[in-house]
Amino acid sequence: MAPGHVAYGMRASFGTSHITPEHVIAWERGTHVPDAGELTALAGALWCQPSELMGHPSTLLEHRIARGVSAEDVARATGLTLDAYLSMEEAGHWTGDKRQSAKLGEALRLPPRDFIAITRLEEELARLLTEAVSTRWQAHIRAIAKLVSMDRRDLKAPLGAMQQDYQALMTATLSRASGTTASGEDGRRYIENIIDHFWSRLPGSS
Repeated sequence: MAPGHVAYGMRASFGTSHITPEHVIAWERGTHVPDAGELTALAGALWCQPSELMGHPSTLLEHRIARGVSAEDVARATGLTLDAYLSMEEAGHWTGDKRQSAKLGEALRLPPRDFIAITRLEEELARLLTEAVSTRWQAHIRAIAKLVSMDRRDLKAPLGAMQQDYQALMTATLSRASGTTASGEDGRRYIENIIDHFWSRLPGSS
């Protein structure tokens, strides 16, 4: 569709009376970015989903737009007032409690990795994963499964493999040190990136 046709479709069907062909051309060239309302109208005019016009969403607002869910619906689902939810969305900082976070994940159909990032649970996940690879992963699988909303059976292989990787690094470090105290730099780097290692072990999450 030509920019003029797209602009006309947005004005005629979606109430974006300010949109001109120049807006559409600027979006195509990447010199300007449509706001939430414009992106939704643009997707409607092009007969596609907003997510098809976006890269991978990273913010609360982007996830909501990509799923085609209204702010009112998210607020209602999470038990927040609309103003409270919109404040979080505008600030880009989710501050809901655990129950509200779970409802948010359901409302926006967030994959585990996106859920953890949006609800700012990465620090807690990193702590659990560190304990799992450095001690017995079996003792932590329940807490990790609950945090990422996954079946424990799907986490056995990834956690077992991660523990083997980490222990192999630590063993190699001790061997290189010839029995003396080693710096454990490889092990520290592994722990620093442990969340990335975790997601890379889960099919469809990387």
